[in-house]
Amino acid sequence: MATQTGKSSQDFVPIKEVRDGVVVLKDNSLRAIVMTSSVNFALKSLDEQNAIIFQFQNFLNSINFSIQIFTESRRLDIRPYIALLEKVEKDQRNELLRIQTKEYIEFIKDFTENVNIMTKSFFVVIPYIPAIIQTRKSMLSSILGKTEQAIREKSESFEENRTQLLQRMEVVIAGLTRMGVRAIPLGTEEIVELYYKLFNPGETEKPINLTEVVGS
Repeated sequence: MATQTGKSSQDFVPIKEVRDGVVVLKDNSLRAIVMTSSVNFALKSLDEQNAIIFQFQNFLNSINFSIQIFTESRRLDIRPYIALLEKVEKDQRNELLRIQTKEYIEFIKDFTENVNIMTKSFFVVIPYIPAIIQTRKSMLSSILGKTEQAIREKSESFEENRTQLLQRMEVVIAGLTRMGVRAIPLGTEEIVELYYKLFNPGETEKPINLTEVVGS
């Protein structure tokens, strides 16, 4: 009788590791992530809108690789702000200011409970797929048992591929800048935090640690 082997949630995550600001997938392809600002297109004049569209066309024509534009919408977690206000209220010695702070806290709680406030973040994901010959060369070294050589080749291969990826990222950032969009590459910690929140959306429901909020 065949037995079914259960899979953990990690088996469904295509990420092998995150290092030096680069996401390495299980197929050895690389990803860089750039966080961008937004442009309120509707508030621009007609000439400004046409200029943005023209720059966006030029940007798309300037790249010879695919990119992914990703928007993250998340309900605003007001709890850290509330926790900070509650500490201010507790430490407030002026009775009038303490009452006003308490009323403000109640107003914020009531407002956020009745209005669904969302925060939006914008990202551009830039891919790079290493040459097949490089991947096969590293696999061959591992199979032949040349451990030190395989590790060295793997490290050198990663740096070469990372350099190619960073060059693509510079092209993307330059194109976005010409449109008036600010772009900042995410580092390792920021990427890990981003993916953690994406794969663990329920984390916002966990209790707030007041010590972490106020830094005491």
